[in-house]
Amino acid sequence: MIFRAAAFSFVILNLSAAFGAAAAGESGHSQPVLVELYTSQGCSDCPPADEILVDLSRRSDVIALSFPITYWDMLGWRDTLATASNTDRQKAYAEALGRAGTYTPQLVVDGIEDVVGNRRHQVLSAVTRHYALRREAEPISFSANYAAQNLTIEISGAAPQSIADSGTATIWVMRVLGHAAVAVEEGENKNRMLVYTNIVRDIRRAGSWSGGDKMLSLPLALDPSNYDGVAIIMQSGEHGQVLAAAF
Repeated sequence: MIFRAAAFSFVILNLSAAFGAAAAGESGHSQPVLVELYTSQGCSDCPPADEILVDLSRRSDVIALSFPITYWDMLGWRDTLATASNTDRQKAYAEALGRAGTYTPQLVVDGIEDVVGNRRHQVLSAVTRHYALRREAEPISFSANYAAQNLTIEISGAAPQSIADSGTATIWVMRVLGHAAVAVEEGENKNRMLVYTNIVRDIRRAGSWSGGDKMLSLPLALDPSNYDGVAIIMQSGEHGQVLAAAF
């Protein structure tokens, strides 16, 4: 079964280098599609979705992030990667997308569509559909640089209609662990080794953007044992359409 709880544009930065993201639409290219997988070590339906996310992470047209959540810890195994901030983000998506509650495995595509994360055909179809939409989007220049434990983000361009509707875009910064393998000892996945990629470990609001030129600078420490990269997501409102993505 698909696990359900009770109702209730971004960049991955590698530690080793400075980086920049090309504006969407430049030279006929579009930015990668952002996919967010909400998953749990206590969910027996999640391992196939985790494997699909690993496959997606190898594609140049996709940025794939894993968001382990906490609410299935009650089933007998405490998820070793889950965080309350990941759970809160999924709940915010449930409200934004008009869902009655949260479920796993849920895969959110570019902030505006969700599919069941272990249904490969539906996942791939959604990615293809949103990549085509990105090619039609107005270009936004979105670049970032990480050096000396400081993150600098530069944005320029006209505000798209989705910002006009919501008033502003939110810029989220997330520290990410690139890979983890977990031996599950209890619960529905007992005696299984689960493999994860691009695991979001914490989330912070870095600022907002409503069009034009903007530069943000913030201190950011990385620890290779806990997080070896940084993800930046800029999306309409707080949890709306993703406006910029690169890897």
